[in-house]
Amino acid sequence: MAIQWKGVYPAITTKFTNDDKLDFPLFEKNLRAQLDAGVEGVILGGTLGEASVLSNEEKFDLVKFTVDKVSGKIPVIMNIAEGSTRDAIKLAIEAEKNGATGLMLLPPMRYKSDHREAVTYFKSVADATSLPIMIYNNPIDYKVEITLDMFAELVENKNIQAIKESTRDVSNVTRLINRFGDRFKILCGVDTIAMEAFMLGADGWVAGLVCAFPKETVAVYKLTKAGRIVDALKIYRWFLPLLELDLHPKLVQYIKLAEQEAGIGSENVRAPRLKLIGEERDRILKIIQDGIKSRPTIQL
Repeated sequence: MAIQWKGVYPAITTKFTNDDKLDFPLFEKNLRAQLDAGVEGVILGGTLGEASVLSNEEKFDLVKFTVDKVSGKIPVIMNIAEGSTRDAIKLAIEAEKNGATGLMLLPPMRYKSDHREAVTYFKSVADATSLPIMIYNNPIDYKVEITLDMFAELVENKNIQAIKESTRDVSNVTRLINRFGDRFKILCGVDTIAMEAFMLGADGWVAGLVCAFPKETVAVYKLTKAGRIVDALKIYRWFLPLLELDLHPKLVQYIKLAEQEAGIGSENVRAPRLKLIGEERDRILKIIQDGIKSRPTIQL
């Protein structure tokens, strides 16, 4: 399946049972809500998917399950976030064997690679697979900035097709377009500046709060792209206090709590993460419940 790299791509959370097993029925319930809302693809095992605490076996079980359930309707993207080039290549090959449609690829984890090392890493993984790849550029959380000059060296790898733009500098969308035209598709990876990114030419949204509010997320994207800015702003302004939950180190706990309140998830996380308690939980819960109470009517 060719990937268009446009529209909304949920960085879908991994659901766990009370005894810390993969909760496939609940995962499917959320996946169905995403499909019903009109997402264009799903991303498995990202930061929101708690990749760092999933075994490789669990990752591929999720891939196979998702591929089966979406039945070719949308692409299934697997995230790769490894410390060594060898392990990243191995996962890329296995992802392709297990039916993934594409990959989201982070720079090497733990070690802060320089320009030459990061480019070589990306090229090595791209050369090992025929799957389309989206490079995840998030220097704030992962400490390696993938610069325009680095992307210029990646142009020759035809299966490197898209960029998850998470520098939090919305003007980087314009820089990328000025430098590369339409060579790379650009997907906003920061919920709180997504609408701004679309207006500057971003092609899609790797979204977080979509996990709890899929219809509203898709509506913001579609309305903005259709030029219905006033209609999009009504939803976006309502949405912003919820979207800000995506910017916190505990975004997994916050968004999973939102999923639970929305009826399409649970707040179960895997250690070392722990469920929210006390004042923090009450504060986040109020933001979520206030949002649900004032949820806007969607008209596309």
